[in-house]
Amino acid sequence: MSCDDLFDCVQCGECCKGFGGTYVGAADIEALAAFLKTTPESVQEKYCTPSGSRFVLVQGQDGYCIFCAEKRCSIHPVKPRMCRAWPYLEAVLVDAANWDAMAASCPGMKAGQPPEKIRRCVRAALVRLDEG
Repeated sequence: MSCDDLFDCVQCGECCKGFGGTYVGAADIEALAAFLKTTPESVQEKYCTPSGSRFVLVQGQDGYCIFCAEKRCSIHPVKPRMCRAWPYLEAVLVDAANWDAMAASCPGMKAGQPPEKIRRCVRAALVRLDEG
């Protein structure tokens, strides 16, 4: 079973909207700070909001990430790990039904796939992301 047919990005920008926010870790914040030519503390203060014990990027009034302009990412070269992973997120490994829930808002995702295929493909994509 190939993973190639699970997702084909159509560049609609919907992944930049809602979904509880984009989690950012220390490495993401450091990369953003370097890219924006500021300090990590300034990035946290201006562009992040706490969510539990972690930070998420602030969303604008329209519900899109603060760095999304006209459905394009203004920080694409250093976009957070969660964005680079989309739609292959750890939440799908916790519950494969999350794939279909996310696919309801993402026209590039193919819903209705067998859970074992989804989990296998998500695991493989995350390994590639973290290795590369």
